[in-house]
Amino acid sequence: MIDSYFRRVVLGIIVFVLLGIGLLFYVFYKKSPPTVKVIVPVANIGPVHTFVGKSVEGRNIEAFKYGSGKTHLVFVGGVHGGYEWNSIVLAYKFMDYLEANPSAIPKNMTVTVIPNANPDGLFKIIGKEGRFTSLDIPTGVTTSPGRFNANGIDLNRNFDCKWQPKSIWQNKTVSAGTQPFSEPEAVAIRDFAVNNNPVAIVFWHSQSGAVYASQCEEGILPETLSIMNIFAKASGYKAVPEFDAYETTGDSEAWLAKIGIPSITVELKTHEGIDWEQNLAGAKALFKYYEEREVVNSSL
Repeated sequence: MIDSYFRRVVLGIIVFVLLGIGLLFYVFYKKSPPTVKVIVPVANIGPVHTFVGKSVEGRNIEAFKYGSGKTHLVFVGGVHGGYEWNSIVLAYKFMDYLEANPSAIPKNMTVTVIPNANPDGLFKIIGKEGRFTSLDIPTGVTTSPGRFNANGIDLNRNFDCKWQPKSIWQNKTVSAGTQPFSEPEAVAIRDFAVNNNPVAIVFWHSQSGAVYASQCEEGILPETLSIMNIFAKASGYKAVPEFDAYETTGDSEAWLAKIGIPSITVELKTHEGIDWEQNLAGAKALFKYYEEREVVNSSL
């Protein structure tokens, strides 16, 4: 009988303790519900990094794509490698701006930057690969050899518009390759343009402080004149419809005109500066132009 009583007491204590624990848990849970982690997908606002080809010596020709709209605008630097290294530095700064300011790109647009179309030419001058700054440029060294690729070809004479095996640069005769697109760097630009069919391509060069239109046998495309004037007005550079300082053959911009893609050449004022504010203003003006054109077309 005593054992039965003792068991009832112990059972009562256990029940009481369990009830107390349950009450405490209820009070704590009601006041402080457990935190539930909600994973919210974040939009990828960074660039899509791809390779559009390789140089003669096997260096990658990179492309960085921003935005996802249907209107595709392209900027290219470094066609003349280490001779016009500032065009590459400008392209890098433009890429930094686009990554830091994704809202600057209209929703209907995609912007691709190919910062260095001639990596072998750059390597000739600075002796390093990848991103660089003006501090990496050696002093007291002529940069003109960096204009050409590893085969000694002027890439901006290797495209299929009025191509000749020999061409002119200033007062010099330069090699334009064995045939149009004999050089892998020119092939990379060609294939990218053909495969992506952008609304326009802007090439950065130096040094004449002007914006040039492009043409082949059929003359200047009307759209080319429009974007030349828009970029020139916003940037303060002089607009030049036709380059006539000397005869050129086989340049990339002329070939693009031949296949119906508007293209302009933006020449920086020197071989050292990047004219950042002027070029940013010009690029923004093109963004606005293509954004407004989309609005007009959608309302028709």
